[in-house]
Amino acid sequence: MSPTDDPAGGGRATLRVVWSTELLAYDFGFGHPMTSDRIDLTIALAAQLGLLDAPGVELVGAEPASDALLATVHDPQYVAAVHAAAEHGVPDLVRGLGTRDDPLFPQMHEAAARVVAGTVDAAMAVWEGRAEHALNVGGGLHHAQPGAASGFCVYNDAAVAIRALLDAGARRVAYVDVDAHHGDGVQAVFWDDPRVLTVSVHETGHALFPGTGYPTETGGPLADGTSVNVALPSRTDDRGWLRAIEAVVPAVLREFAPDVLLTQHGCDTHRMDPLATLRVSVDAQRVAATMLHDLAHEVCDGRWVALGGGGYAILDVVPRTWSHLVGVASHRPVDPQTPLPATWLDAVRQRYGREAVPWMTDHEPATFRPWSAGYDPADDVDRAVRATRNAVFPSLGLDPELD
Repeated sequence: MSPTDDPAGGGRATLRVVWSTELLAYDFGFGHPMTSDRIDLTIALAAQLGLLDAPGVELVGAEPASDALLATVHDPQYVAAVHAAAEHGVPDLVRGLGTRDDPLFPQMHEAAARVVAGTVDAAMAVWEGRAEHALNVGGGLHHAQPGAASGFCVYNDAAVAIRALLDAGARRVAYVDVDAHHGDGVQAVFWDDPRVLTVSVHETGHALFPGTGYPTETGGPLADGTSVNVALPSRTDDRGWLRAIEAVVPAVLREFAPDVLLTQHGCDTHRMDPLATLRVSVDAQRVAATMLHDLAHEVCDGRWVALGGGGYAILDVVPRTWSHLVGVASHRPVDPQTPLPATWLDAVRQRYGREAVPWMTDHEPATFRPWSAGYDPADDVDRAVRATRNAVFPSLGLDPELD
């Protein structure tokens, strides 16, 4: 099966957005960073900015994924353990269920399985030509392993969606992750599969969970060069973060030539995020989303599935960043100088008792020096980028010394 070629648009949506209030059930409870308020506030802001009722945008819900679908990535024993933990409230610490990061909640299986189904639906809609782009801001649960929960992630929706695309006939799928944390779960699932390229640009594992994602992690013996990791120094800012993305991601995507691009847009890279120490702005996150969108059009005819991910500054960062993502994906980018709607700000004030940042910008230029301008051996970011290029570019047939 191959995607439908529909250049005239026809009945194809520009953007398919996975959203229903049932998706808010993925919430680990009071005081936990992974609160569904992140999604609720994002959807409300995107709606009030007029992005969700724009021409070509469609909203779809999702039923929970079947156990059979989950088992395309996850061990059946693990899926059974999630069922048991959710139904009986009994922790399974060996499988990461009931830990501080992944505490139990009654709807754990159903809620996590619904996220998976939403991302698979998004991927299949893009593959089959029913939508040009698709977005699940509740997705991007990239730490979940085949046999264990990890890092706020119960099931790995991105990995299941990639598997579904391969099963549907995609020859190559690329996954790019710009979350502050290494996309270790997706990398692990496809470590030795040459059909899947995983790229992760993240804060170094020396400083941040999950402690992996070093440049030397380049893939298994059958797939060397298909795992690409840029481990950035803590406190990297807009200039370094965007320079690192530009120095690695376009070259490896162009060489790999995927049929579909999945991207994870965790916004815990932001300087206000409480769980990481990168120093990125909303403006730079918007630039990165635009870069990835443009690459999707360049390398795989626009077949792009974008996911949320981390991000724990729930009032001032997540809704703005992911609303920008909706704007980019719907081909209606939001001017950074746009003020946030008064009704949204009023709702935040009444609900949380404080003011939110009132603009769609952090008033940063979000500029960077391209890699072609030259390597600076005294710069920590440049050394990190060069380590990645030296480790993986030759396996892909690329020259690490060229632009």
